[in-house]
Amino acid sequence: MLEKSMELIDEEGANELLQAQTRVWNHALAFINSMALKCAVQLDIPDAIQNHGKPMTLSELLAMITNKTARLDNLFNEAMASDSALASGVVMKKCKGVFEGLKSLVDVGGGTGVMAKCIAETFPTTNCTVFYLPHVVSGLQGSNNLKFVGGDMFESVPSADAILLKWILHDWSDEECVKILQQCKEALGRNGKIGGKVIIIDMILGNQNWDEKSAETQLFFDLFIMACVSGRERSEKELANLFFAAGFSNYKINPVLGVRGLIEVYP
Repeated sequence: MLEKSMELIDEEGANELLQAQTRVWNHALAFINSMALKCAVQLDIPDAIQNHGKPMTLSELLAMITNKTARLDNLFNEAMASDSALASGVVMKKCKGVFEGLKSLVDVGGGTGVMAKCIAETFPTTNCTVFYLPHVVSGLQGSNNLKFVGGDMFESVPSADAILLKWILHDWSDEECVKILQQCKEALGRNGKIGGKVIIIDMILGNQNWDEKSAETQLFFDLFIMACVSGRERSEKELANLFFAAGFSNYKINPVLGVRGLIEVYP
Protein backbone atom coordinates (compact mmCIF):
# COMPACT_ATOMS: atom_id res chain seq x y z
CA MET A 1 0.00 0.00 0.00
CA LEU A 2 2.91 2.31 0.77
CA GLU A 3 4.34 1.71 -2.70
CA LYS A 4 1.01 2.57 -4.37
CA SER A 5 0.75 5.76 -2.32
CA MET A 6 4.24 6.74 -3.38
CA GLU A 7 3.38 6.17 -7.03
CA LEU A 8 0.44 8.59 -6.78
CA ILE A 9 2.70 11.41 -5.56
CA ASP A 10 4.29 13.27 -8.43
CA GLU A 11 7.07 15.81 -7.99
CA GLU A 12 4.68 18.76 -7.70
CA GLY A 13 2.44 16.89 -5.29
CA ALA A 14 5.42 15.90 -3.16
CA ASN A 15 6.49 19.52 -2.86
CA GLU A 16 2.98 20.55 -1.81
CA LEU A 17 2.87 17.82 0.83
CA LEU A 18 6.25 18.86 2.20
CA GLN A 19 5.14 22.48 2.37
CA ALA A 20 1.95 21.40 4.12
CA GLN A 21 3.98 19.36 6.58
CA THR A 22 6.14 22.39 7.32
CA ARG A 23 3.03 24.51 7.98
CA VAL A 24 1.66 21.86 10.36
CA TRP A 25 4.97 21.77 12.23
CA ASN A 26 5.00 25.56 12.45
CA HIS A 27 1.51 25.58 13.95
CA ALA A 28 2.34 22.78 16.37
CA LEU A 29 5.55 24.47 17.56
CA ALA A 30 4.36 28.07 17.44
CA PHE A 31 4.22 28.19 21.25
CA ILE A 32 8.04 28.24 21.29
CA ASN A 33 7.97 31.83 20.02
CA SER A 34 5.97 33.03 23.02
CA MET A 35 8.08 30.94 25.42
CA ALA A 36 11.29 32.42 24.00
CA LEU A 37 9.86 35.93 24.25
CA LYS A 38 8.79 35.31 27.85
CA CYS A 39 12.29 34.08 28.77
CA ALA A 40 13.92 37.06 27.03
CA VAL A 41 11.72 39.50 28.95
CA GLN A 42 12.25 37.76 32.30
CA LEU A 43 16.02 37.78 31.78
CA ASP A 44 15.97 41.45 30.69
CA ILE A 45 17.80 40.54 27.48
CA PRO A 46 16.46 43.53 25.46
CA ASP A 47 17.64 45.96 28.16
CA ALA A 48 21.02 44.23 28.38
CA ILE A 49 21.59 44.62 24.65
CA GLN A 50 20.36 48.22 24.67
CA ASN A 51 22.57 49.18 27.62
CA HIS A 52 25.60 47.55 25.99
CA GLY A 53 25.30 50.10 23.19
CA LYS A 54 26.81 47.95 20.45
CA PRO A 55 26.70 44.38 19.08
CA MET A 56 27.65 41.81 21.71
CA THR A 57 28.73 38.19 21.83
CA LEU A 58 26.75 35.45 23.55
CA SER A 59 29.37 35.20 26.30
CA GLU A 60 29.06 38.97 26.95
CA LEU A 61 25.27 38.65 27.09
CA LEU A 62 25.51 35.69 29.47
CA ALA A 63 27.78 37.64 31.80
CA MET A 64 25.22 40.44 31.97
CA ILE A 65 22.23 38.22 32.75
CA THR A 66 23.88 35.73 35.13
CA ASN A 67 22.34 37.47 38.13
CA LYS A 68 18.91 36.93 36.58
CA THR A 69 19.44 33.13 36.41
CA ALA A 70 20.99 32.86 40.63
CA ARG A 71 17.14 34.80 40.91
CA LEU A 72 15.39 31.83 39.13
CA ASP A 73 17.30 29.51 41.48
CA ASN A 74 15.97 31.54 44.40
CA LEU A 75 12.41 31.22 43.12
CA PHE A 76 12.82 27.43 42.95
CA ASN A 77 14.27 27.28 46.45
CA GLU A 78 11.46 29.46 47.78
CA ALA A 79 8.86 27.17 46.18
CA MET A 80 10.48 24.11 47.75
CA ALA A 81 10.67 25.90 51.11
CA SER A 82 6.94 26.66 50.99
CA ASP A 83 6.15 23.03 50.25
CA SER A 84 8.44 21.89 53.07
CA ALA A 85 6.66 24.20 55.50
CA LEU A 86 3.33 22.54 54.71
CA ALA A 87 4.74 19.01 54.59
CA SER A 88 6.64 19.33 57.88
CA GLY A 89 3.57 20.66 59.68
CA VAL A 90 1.41 17.78 58.45
CA VAL A 91 4.07 15.15 59.15
CA MET A 92 4.70 16.39 62.70
CA LYS A 93 0.96 16.25 63.37
CA LYS A 94 0.11 12.93 61.71
CA CYS A 95 3.24 10.79 62.15
CA LYS A 96 5.52 12.49 64.63
CA GLY A 97 6.56 9.08 65.92
CA VAL A 98 8.62 8.44 62.78
CA PHE A 99 11.22 10.90 64.10
CA GLU A 100 11.07 10.12 67.83
CA GLY A 101 14.19 8.66 69.42
CA LEU A 102 16.57 9.65 66.62
CA LYS A 103 19.93 10.96 67.78
CA SER A 104 20.84 12.29 64.34
CA LEU A 105 19.19 12.98 60.98
CA VAL A 106 20.51 14.14 57.62
CA ASP A 107 18.12 15.90 55.22
CA VAL A 108 19.65 15.11 51.81
CA GLY A 109 18.76 17.75 49.23
CA GLY A 110 17.10 19.73 51.99
CA GLY A 111 17.34 23.13 50.30
CA THR A 112 17.37 26.02 52.75
CA GLY A 113 16.47 23.72 55.64
CA VAL A 114 12.78 24.38 56.34
CA MET A 115 11.96 20.71 56.96
CA ALA A 116 15.09 20.10 59.02
CA LYS A 117 14.44 23.23 61.12
CA CYS A 118 10.98 21.95 62.01
CA ILE A 119 12.39 18.56 63.03
CA ALA A 120 15.21 20.21 65.02
CA GLU A 121 12.77 22.46 66.88
CA THR A 122 10.34 19.61 67.58
CA PHE A 123 13.12 17.27 68.76
CA PRO A 124 15.83 19.35 70.50
CA THR A 125 17.92 16.24 71.26
CA THR A 126 18.13 15.24 67.57
CA ASN A 127 21.16 16.61 65.72
CA CYS A 128 19.96 17.60 62.25
CA THR A 129 22.11 18.23 59.16
CA VAL A 130 20.96 19.77 55.89
CA PHE A 131 23.11 18.26 53.12
CA TYR A 132 22.78 20.04 49.80
CA LEU A 133 24.64 21.80 46.99
CA PRO A 134 27.47 23.97 48.38
CA HIS A 135 26.31 27.17 46.65
CA VAL A 136 22.84 26.81 48.21
CA VAL A 137 23.86 26.14 51.83
CA SER A 138 26.86 28.47 51.86
CA GLY A 139 26.25 31.20 54.42
CA LEU A 140 23.11 29.66 55.90
CA GLN A 141 23.03 29.82 59.68
CA GLY A 142 22.24 26.79 61.82
CA SER A 143 21.41 26.45 65.51
CA ASN A 144 22.36 24.30 68.48
CA ASN A 145 21.13 21.10 66.83
CA LEU A 146 21.02 22.15 63.16
CA LYS A 147 23.88 22.61 60.71
CA PHE A 148 24.36 22.95 56.95
CA VAL A 149 26.87 20.87 54.98
CA GLY A 150 27.64 21.14 51.26
CA GLY A 151 28.34 18.10 49.14
CA ASP A 152 27.32 15.63 46.43
CA MET A 153 24.84 12.87 47.36
CA PHE A 154 26.21 10.65 44.59
CA GLU A 155 29.65 10.64 46.21
CA SER A 156 28.87 10.42 49.92
CA VAL A 157 26.18 11.18 52.51
CA PRO A 158 26.97 12.18 56.13
CA SER A 159 26.43 9.44 58.69
CA ALA A 160 23.23 9.55 60.79
CA ASP A 161 20.54 7.43 62.43
CA ALA A 162 18.09 8.50 59.72
CA ILE A 163 18.42 9.92 56.22
CA LEU A 164 15.58 12.07 54.85
CA LEU A 165 14.88 12.24 51.11
CA LYS A 166 12.02 14.67 50.50
CA TRP A 167 10.99 14.90 46.85
CA ILE A 168 14.40 13.70 45.67
CA LEU A 169 13.98 10.30 44.00
CA HIS A 170 11.38 11.43 41.46
CA ASP A 171 13.99 13.73 39.91
CA TRP A 172 16.29 10.87 38.90
CA SER A 173 16.42 7.74 36.75
CA ASP A 174 16.17 4.28 38.30
CA GLU A 175 19.95 3.80 38.09
CA GLU A 176 20.63 7.16 39.74
CA CYS A 177 18.03 6.47 42.47
CA VAL A 178 19.75 3.20 43.32
CA LYS A 179 23.08 5.04 43.62
CA ILE A 180 21.54 7.63 45.94
CA LEU A 181 19.92 4.94 48.08
CA GLN A 182 23.17 2.99 48.25
CA GLN A 183 24.97 6.08 49.54
CA CYS A 184 22.21 6.47 52.15
CA LYS A 185 22.54 2.83 53.22
CA GLU A 186 26.32 3.20 53.50
CA ALA A 187 25.82 6.31 55.67
CA LEU A 188 23.50 4.40 58.01
CA GLY A 189 26.01 1.59 58.48
CA ARG A 190 29.16 3.72 58.71
CA ASN A 191 31.39 3.25 61.75
CA GLY A 192 29.77 -0.06 62.59
CA LYS A 193 26.30 1.34 63.19
CA ILE A 194 23.41 -1.13 63.08
CA GLY A 195 19.86 -0.23 62.13
CA GLY A 196 18.67 3.21 61.18
CA LYS A 197 16.33 4.05 58.33
CA VAL A 198 15.79 6.20 55.27
CA ILE A 199 12.70 8.39 55.41
CA ILE A 200 11.32 9.18 51.95
CA ILE A 201 8.62 11.70 51.06
CA ASP A 202 7.53 11.24 47.45
CA MET A 203 4.52 10.62 45.25
CA ILE A 204 3.26 7.03 45.07
CA LEU A 205 1.32 6.24 41.92
CA GLY A 206 -1.67 3.96 41.71
CA ASN A 207 -3.62 4.66 44.89
CA GLN A 208 -7.10 3.30 44.16
CA ASN A 209 -8.66 5.57 46.79
CA TRP A 210 -7.71 8.77 44.99
CA ASP A 211 -10.42 10.93 43.45
CA GLU A 212 -10.32 12.18 39.86
CA LYS A 213 -8.49 15.40 40.77
CA SER A 214 -5.76 13.51 42.63
CA ALA A 215 -5.24 11.20 39.66
CA GLU A 216 -5.03 14.26 37.40
CA THR A 217 -2.40 15.80 39.68
CA GLN A 218 -0.47 12.54 39.51
CA LEU A 219 -0.53 12.61 35.71
CA PHE A 220 0.51 16.27 35.52
CA PHE A 221 3.46 15.72 37.85
CA ASP A 222 4.58 12.62 35.99
CA LEU A 223 4.58 14.46 32.65
CA PHE A 224 6.26 17.52 34.18
CA ILE A 225 9.07 15.50 35.78
CA MET A 226 9.70 13.47 32.63
CA ALA A 227 9.84 16.65 30.53
CA CYS A 228 12.11 18.65 32.84
CA VAL A 229 14.51 16.11 34.34
CA SER A 230 15.50 12.48 33.88
CA GLY A 231 13.18 11.12 36.55
CA ARG A 232 9.52 10.13 36.89
CA GLU A 233 6.85 9.40 39.47
CA ARG A 234 6.69 5.75 40.58
CA SER A 235 4.25 3.19 41.93
CA GLU A 236 4.80 1.34 45.21
CA LYS A 237 6.11 -1.67 43.30
CA GLU A 238 8.57 0.45 41.32
CA LEU A 239 9.81 2.17 44.48
CA ALA A 240 10.17 -1.18 46.25
CA ASN A 241 12.30 -2.46 43.37
CA LEU A 242 14.64 0.49 43.91
CA PHE A 243 14.83 -0.16 47.65
CA PHE A 244 15.68 -3.83 47.21
CA ALA A 245 18.15 -3.13 44.39
CA ALA A 246 20.01 -0.79 46.73
CA GLY A 247 20.25 -3.48 49.40
CA PHE A 248 17.39 -2.55 51.75
CA SER A 249 15.28 -5.30 53.28
CA ASN A 250 11.91 -3.78 54.17
CA TYR A 251 9.78 -0.64 54.04
CA LYS A 252 6.62 0.88 55.53
CA ILE A 253 4.30 3.41 53.88
CA ASN A 254 2.54 6.16 55.86
CA PRO A 255 -0.14 7.72 53.56
CA VAL A 256 -0.25 11.12 55.26
CA LEU A 257 0.51 13.69 52.56
CA GLY A 258 -2.31 13.45 50.03
CA VAL A 259 -0.91 12.28 46.69
CA ARG A 260 2.45 11.74 48.39
CA GLY A 261 3.42 9.31 51.11
CA LEU A 262 6.05 9.06 53.82
CA ILE A 263 8.01 5.84 53.47
CA GLU A 264 10.32 4.32 56.08
CA VAL A 265 12.95 2.12 54.46
CA TYR A 266 15.06 -0.25 56.57
CA PRO A 267 18.48 -1.89 55.91
